[in-house]
Amino acid sequence: MSAVSLRAVVLPDNPAQAVDILMRAIEQMYDGGPAIAPVPGAAAARDLPGTVPDGTGVVLSTSGSTRAPKRTALPRSALLASCSASIRRLGGAGDWLLCLPVGFVAGFQVVSRAVVSGTRVTTLDGGRFDAAAFVAATSRMGAGRRCTALVPTQVKRLLADADARAALSSFDQVLVGGAPLDHPTASQLRQVTDFVPTYGMTETGGGCVYGGVPLDGVRVRIVDEIVHVGGDTVASTYLGAPEEEQSRFYTDGGRRWYRTSDRGRWDDSHRLVPLGRIDDLINTGGLKISAGEVEHALLGVGWVDSAVVMGLPDREWGELVCAHVVPRAGTSPADREVLRDRVRRQLGPAAVPKRIVFHDAVPLLPNSKIDRSAVRARLSAAPYAQAHVREG
Repeated sequence: MSAVSLRAVVLPDNPAQAVDILMRAIEQMYDGGPAIAPVPGAAAARDLPGTVPDGTGVVLSTSGSTRAPKRTALPRSALLASCSASIRRLGGAGDWLLCLPVGFVAGFQVVSRAVVSGTRVTTLDGGRFDAAAFVAATSRMGAGRRCTALVPTQVKRLLADADARAALSSFDQVLVGGAPLDHPTASQLRQVTDFVPTYGMTETGGGCVYGGVPLDGVRVRIVDEIVHVGGDTVASTYLGAPEEEQSRFYTDGGRRWYRTSDRGRWDDSHRLVPLGRIDDLINTGGLKISAGEVEHALLGVGWVDSAVVMGLPDREWGELVCAHVVPRAGTSPADREVLRDRVRRQLGPAAVPKRIVFHDAVPLLPNSKIDRSAVRARLSAAPYAQAHVREG
């Protein structure tokens, strides 16, 4: 297999400078220059390979929210296909407010779309995301179409602030991805602005399904309840990953395909409905419980701001249903039995969390996704007695 050189693009801490450097690197890459790998510092570039498969445009790391990050080679053609299809689906080009780190696919593609369409990117002062920074950055954007991309945690922070809600309402399109947006938050956001729930990952060039409908050039099929994504936007390979991981990429019918770790189904309108990761299914007492359904039930309690549910190993039950809960600001959490009763009534006794911990925030990765490894550590450290609440 022929190869091309890979150039590390070292990004400074200043967000505006980083975007300027990255835009020039992307332009050169699209003009036939070397493949690029945006990295946060010179140290991160030391173990990059000197060459990558021919046709590669960028090397990006997966988020590592559940396991070790993997370097993913995305072809130049996949990047262009993704950007062009996204711009068409959004109804045309617009200026972008960058709220996500450019070293991961969602932030990188914000900058790449701007390069492809010849539009501008506005950054947050200091690079730190909060409601005040969002409002200030929005005020610096020029006239014309405005777009941004957010993850659910960011959406919640903006909706909790009156000034940020007003700023959010000025955007023509808001992409929300990285994780499912719970129904109450989606309803609140819909009252403020148009938004598009997206589905995708680094291996698919970022969001490749908008509002349940694949972008042009993208194909989705469900095999044994697992989502497979194929077509123009799919990555070519992982760099240096074990064969078991590499086998997720395959070719069928002349298309590149990627076998995700997500379960899914089609709704009555033939829109994709992601059902959570394979490892979100908790096997407790011989029954399989959906962590996502338990999270949804917990979010129905008025004082719950966010909930992360996962299974922990247990000698008696196989796995325990465990919940990490963040109460809404200004509220006092009630007894854990309120939460257990909500889940019991909606999903049955087997789904009731045996261990519940309260924290004032969900631990996040640099790309604002939930750090599930950190959540697991918090749950594992919870008092042992909480783990043994029997359900009939």
